[in-house]
Amino acid sequence: MSNMIFVATGSVAALIFAAVMYHRVKKLPEGNEQMIRISGSVHKGANAYLKCQYSGVGIFFAAVFLILLTLAFFGYLGFFTPFAFLTGGFFSGLSGFIGMKTATMANCRTAQGASQSLNRGLKAAFSAGSVMGFTVVGLGLLDLSLWYFLLSEVFRNLPEAERITEITANMITFGMGASSMALFARVGGGIFTKAADVGADLVGKVEEDIPEDDPRNPAVIADNVGDNVGDVAGMGADLYESYVGSIVSTAALAVAAGFGTKGVGVPMLIAALGVISSIIGTFFIKTKEGATQKHLLTALRTGTYISAVLIAIFSFFAVRLMIPQDMGIYGAILSGLIAGVLIGAVTEYFTSDSYKPTRRLSASSETGAATVIISGLSLGMLSTVVPVVIVGISVLVSYYCSGGASDFNLGLYGVGVSAVGMLSTLGITLATDAYGPVADNAGGIAEMTHMAPEVRERTDALDSLGNTTAATGKGFAIGSAALTALALIASYIDKVIQIAPDYKLNLAITNPTVLIGLFIGGMLPFLFAALTMSAVGTAAQSIVLEVRRQFQSIVGLREGKAEPDYAACVDMCTRSAQKLMIAPALIAVVVPIIVGLLLGVNGVAGLLAGTTVTGFVLAVMMANSGGAWDNAKKYIEGGAYGGKGSSAHKAAVVGDTVGDPFKDTSGPSINILIKLTSMVSIVFAGLIVSAHLFT
Repeated sequence: MSNMIFVATGSVAALIFAAVMYHRVKKLPEGNEQMIRISGSVHKGANAYLKCQYSGVGIFFAAVFLILLTLAFFGYLGFFTPFAFLTGGFFSGLSGFIGMKTATMANCRTAQGASQSLNRGLKAAFSAGSVMGFTVVGLGLLDLSLWYFLLSEVFRNLPEAERITEITANMITFGMGASSMALFARVGGGIFTKAADVGADLVGKVEEDIPEDDPRNPAVIADNVGDNVGDVAGMGADLYESYVGSIVSTAALAVAAGFGTKGVGVPMLIAALGVISSIIGTFFIKTKEGATQKHLLTALRTGTYISAVLIAIFSFFAVRLMIPQDMGIYGAILSGLIAGVLIGAVTEYFTSDSYKPTRRLSASSETGAATVIISGLSLGMLSTVVPVVIVGISVLVSYYCSGGASDFNLGLYGVGVSAVGMLSTLGITLATDAYGPVADNAGGIAEMTHMAPEVRERTDALDSLGNTTAATGKGFAIGSAALTALALIASYIDKVIQIAPDYKLNLAITNPTVLIGLFIGGMLPFLFAALTMSAVGTAAQSIVLEVRRQFQSIVGLREGKAEPDYAACVDMCTRSAQKLMIAPALIAVVVPIIVGLLLGVNGVAGLLAGTTVTGFVLAVMMANSGGAWDNAKKYIEGGAYGGKGSSAHKAAVVGDTVGDPFKDTSGPSINILIKLTSMVSIVFAGLIVSAHLFT
């Protein structure tokens, strides 16, 4: 129990640090009255959207809560399961809301800081990102600690093996709640932000030939709102879900591995030590005036690498303290940690304009938009090779280091622990990710308030860096999803065996139900991506028509003598996102249940395997293609191939608009899909065992 007190302490430390950073940002100068007014408009729009989204999602959570309560009443689930589902969703949404509130407060302060120096702009944006990062890990550990203490007390009279089984079985359900909230937040926010972004770019940059974030563009405020509801609130909920999902799935595997209470405590203790390491790492992030992209990346990487080294050292003592008889678990932790760093480095190579892939993509814009699209798709597909190899090696190393050769369950526990190792420094990793949208908003404010050109140059440098760190953050989330999914599939099989020891499990690929499940699972990420991409396209079309209408009907708008109707675009994006997010979000919940009722446990196992494999590869490809298209455009805007307004720039803008839903809607949502299908399958395992057509 003492290790769980340390975990709770780690949670408090993270939340205190987030509060300190929040007040540090709040004390920074906001700039002039016009900057404050625009920042206030963005904050108001983001608040309105989240209020609308949470109202709709609340109905879904109420319905699922009643279904889970009914299943608990009939004995398919534990009594606490429905309530754990609610807390998972609540804390996931809360982490996103706090991040959004901080980001909308920090945008004008970052612009004002950038007017003084590049380092002040970086510090302001990174401090705001730190609030997001440490709120996510703090609330995640808080939710874990509260449930662990509560369930330990409730089941205190049971033998240790039974007690820890009950605790982990109930705790895994709040992972389902977190995943459900994350999916709605990512998909809804992604539709909003990319519809506004695509609409603003296609009409503003391409048709009207006006700069990005020009105040004459009716969609410019909606675009800035979208950065916050999609890339901050949505991302926060997403990575909260990744974080707690990896921990609870590993805790569940500790029971099968025979580690009991101490095995459950290992992933939580590593996460708490990761908080301390991340806090220390933040103090090493700084830069100098005139820094290149490589220098800026080095500044952020210094902090993350120091955090990684510290957690590598701390984890050795954690494993030695908790399970000294199996020090191979430490090798699994290192495996995940190194895999995360390597995936980040590969993502940086393929998406940063400091390296050849994105520069070659920029060069392809000289021959038109078609070659930009072809080159970007090729880049994304090629970028999947190394991450797949890295994850494959990490799985093998963690499996065998943990004793998988002699005990299958020990090996699976090692794979789960490696996922926790990968996400252990999430506090600082997410801070470097979340700072990007703040810098992007700051650039918009600098443009709309006609600040000095060097201010926009500094914010553009920070924004371009943010695109790379955002892609890196997505790489971490996707990589951890692959490792966590394997642990969740194992947890699903264990759950079935606990419920029905005599159930006829046949997971051979020659089993027709397994094969059908594989095909359905392999198709699911493509169906999901198609629905989310279509949703962005449909919403963007309405924004394009609205922006065109305003340019045609508002006299003096082109000349800057009249003000556009910003609220109309914000309202249109909000309504479209709420309507269009329902179908893709529901398939992640509904499909595993339907497949289970039709094909049974074996079919669901095939479904989960198929979803994991194709989902991982598709998510990496989409995230990296999108990030490279965005940075290729920014590289040209920096003066390459004719600079802004050139034919190459217009071609790159088309590539960027295609890449927007790739990297900010469909791609990052797929990793949530992978884990949510597994979580749903575990929660509904009892029903699937009892009622299905085919064995």
